[in-house]
Amino acid sequence: MIAYAARRLLQVVPVLLGVSVVVFLTMKLVPGDQAEALLGPQATPEGVAQIRRTLGLDQPLYVQYARWAWRAMHGDFGYSWNLGRPAIEVLLPKIVNTVILGVASFLLAVALGVAGGVIAASRSYSWVDRLSVGLGVLVGNAPPFWLGLVLVFVFAVLLGVFPSEGIHDLRNPGGLADLLRHLALPALTTAAAPGAIILRQVRASIIDTRQQDFVKVAYAKGLLGRAVFWRHIFRVALPPVITIAGLQLGYLMGGAIFSEVVFAWPGLGLQLYLAVTARDLAVVQGAVLFIAIAFVMINMIVDILVILANPRLRAT
Repeated sequence: MIAYAARRLLQVVPVLLGVSVVVFLTMKLVPGDQAEALLGPQATPEGVAQIRRTLGLDQPLYVQYARWAWRAMHGDFGYSWNLGRPAIEVLLPKIVNTVILGVASFLLAVALGVAGGVIAASRSYSWVDRLSVGLGVLVGNAPPFWLGLVLVFVFAVLLGVFPSEGIHDLRNPGGLADLLRHLALPALTTAAAPGAIILRQVRASIIDTRQQDFVKVAYAKGLLGRAVFWRHIFRVALPPVITIAGLQLGYLMGGAIFSEVVFAWPGLGLQLYLAVTARDLAVVQGAVLFIAIAFVMINMIVDILVILANPRLRAT
């Protein structure tokens, strides 16, 4: 197991290197000149040339990448000229807020997906099954920004149950209870699509496992239906669910930008959106690189968890 984890860790290195190259080159392909964007419409050729020398933009592309990658390895993503601070100082508080939203959304997606999948599979091909799958497909395929606006209209405007934006009440900021109230709607919006995917995977995996011979043998031995389900069916059906859930966690960490923009949640996604509109390349590169690294590392952890959850894979 330790050898497998070491191999997976080594495989991550070239992937992260490739990701850094893609992130760097993608920002270079954005139309316009960064020096001219910093100086504004009144920029002079001499001023643009001076800024380009200061930022190293007059160097060959491979030199620019090497310098940027070396600084990024040491936690220096450059300087945000728009905000007047190092990019890492801008991103760190936002990363914490995105992690809060991502973890809450992931737990909610897993809870709703597993519960819905178990209910649908236990009453497979009945109206309960069709209703569960139908609702999952409907909610899961709804655009996040549209679903977020609907939730705001229903629960914030009509019912007034939850706030519509922010992470705390600005007039009377509270503690955990205030945070959870502000977290409810963006977490539900972010968890909808992954929860629907997990629901379908849980349902399909349980139905497939229930048809295996060892389950029939367990029933033939006189074991109770509940014991057969939790000790045999659910445990065997768990590894593919872990894989799908882990991939959804990566999606949640990188795809919560819509929820953060709709609900003005001060996280990495909202900051990335603002940085793109302001052409703040240092913040954009740092945010995209963090999202990519998080996604790659989550996939590696998921692979290891699948090995731990499946004894047959550990034996190979």
